[in-house]
Amino acid sequence: MKKGTFFCIDAHTCGNPVRLVTSGHPELEGETMGEKRIHFLKEFDWIRKGLMFEPRGHDMMSGAFLYPPCSKDSDAAILFIETSGCLPMCGHGTIGAITAGLEAGLIQGKESGKLKIDVPAGQINVEYQITDKKVDWVKIFNIASYLVHQNLKINVPDLGEITLDIAYGGNFYAIIEPQKNYPGLESFSPEKILKYSPKIRDIAGKAVKCIHPEDPKVNGLSHVLWTGKPQKEGSSAANAVFYGDKAIDRSPCGTGTSARMAQLFTKGLLKQNQEFVHESIIGSQFVGCIEQVTEVSGITAIMPSIRGWAQVTGNNQIIIDDDDPYASGFQLV
Repeated sequence: MKKGTFFCIDAHTCGNPVRLVTSGHPELEGETMGEKRIHFLKEFDWIRKGLMFEPRGHDMMSGAFLYPPCSKDSDAAILFIETSGCLPMCGHGTIGAITAGLEAGLIQGKESGKLKIDVPAGQINVEYQITDKKVDWVKIFNIASYLVHQNLKINVPDLGEITLDIAYGGNFYAIIEPQKNYPGLESFSPEKILKYSPKIRDIAGKAVKCIHPEDPKVNGLSHVLWTGKPQKEGSSAANAVFYGDKAIDRSPCGTGTSARMAQLFTKGLLKQNQEFVHESIIGSQFVGCIEQVTEVSGITAIMPSIRGWAQVTGNNQIIIDDDDPYASGFQLV
């Protein structure tokens, strides 16, 4: 039976939507959020589709559920939902969910200005600042990020040969820098990003394996990150991230920023403790930094942080009812 009432706080993180669901949580099995994510996808994916897809959502909709912590020292847990599925980690989703949760009094940490949060990809630390009951910014200390494949050459129909790197920052990213058949983000329209990204993801995903060496549940090339020259003062680099079937991230993308910093660090182009201001396709900015250098199963990796802001835009009550022929939502294209 697909029926339920869901109260939600709607927000956006630097332009990209975040719908924090505050009621209607299904009871999930598992000891970790990774295990709970698998159970949600198996038994309750109709909730994700109903809340994220049209007519209650849209192609760029992202959301989150707050759950009690899985770890003894955590303050809360987050399950991410969006049109493309349930991501292991979502940077903009974390910043938006934490902002909305704090302002609504749904999250309370053991220490002022700091939180520990369980996510499907592991446990992350969070810092935040509040002024007059409004959250000014949220800084997330993401999981270990690393470069997976370098200089992978693929042949893309109607575009030609493309060379790319693949890096992990909570999700696996194909990172495309300016080259012969790609002049850079500033000269590449959103229409072209939507046209070529699915092809690149499919071809590259079949050419190489993308499996986290310590958690095989985290696997598969899911995102494509296009780079270019920044247009805004103070930005270190610009990017546009493609995800799902036809979505372009309006924010600078937290896990994408983590993957990008891991790629640049491994190539000697970014140093530890060096500030990295990442610009989105609409000009909003995240501030990234490599906090530590570590290893993942013998692979050099970084521990990145990302600071950004979110704004609550409203509250709503969403009903999913079997009597509605579109109870599970739909996608038009």
